[in-house]
Amino acid sequence: MVRIFLTGYMGAGKTTLGKAFARKLNIPFIDLDWYIEERFHKTVGELFKERGEVGFRELERNMLHEVAEFENVVISTGGGAPCFFDNMEFMNRAGKTVFLDVHPDILFRRLRIAKQQRPILQGKQDDELKAFIVQALERRSSFYTQAQYVFNAEELEDRHQIEASVKRLQELLGL
Repeated sequence: MVRIFLTGYMGAGKTTLGKAFARKLNIPFIDLDWYIEERFHKTVGELFKERGEVGFRELERNMLHEVAEFENVVISTGGGAPCFFDNMEFMNRAGKTVFLDVHPDILFRRLRIAKQQRPILQGKQDDELKAFIVQALERRSSFYTQAQYVFNAEELEDRHQIEASVKRLQELLGL
């Protein structure tokens, strides 16, 4: 039985690597944010606005516990999920946890391109965006580094890099 949780900041490649890795292992991939949106027929942003951060994080924890019941699965958590309640401890007990570690400069480059799809980043100028990323990583690193494995996910720019990263992750996890 395989249950792998991918954690890390937004833009770290949890979905990109997670999908490719699950495909390689021939098991399902679940993005926790997508799972929540599918279950509640609302975007994460809408749920966050409706329930506030506390309400959303409680819902997120419940959905994390739900998907952790699945076997033979790769699960990508939202960037904040590991940082609330006992979520990191829970994931460490429930399966293998991997922190996708990416330098802030690379996260900035990735998120700068995709900021229109991420409401929390919209309207931020480059210097604001970079500072936002650095501050968030400082706050969250103590949670992310509780993962059982740390994986450098800086090379996910094209198919060849993704395939090489999948192979490296497979070796790291002994799968």
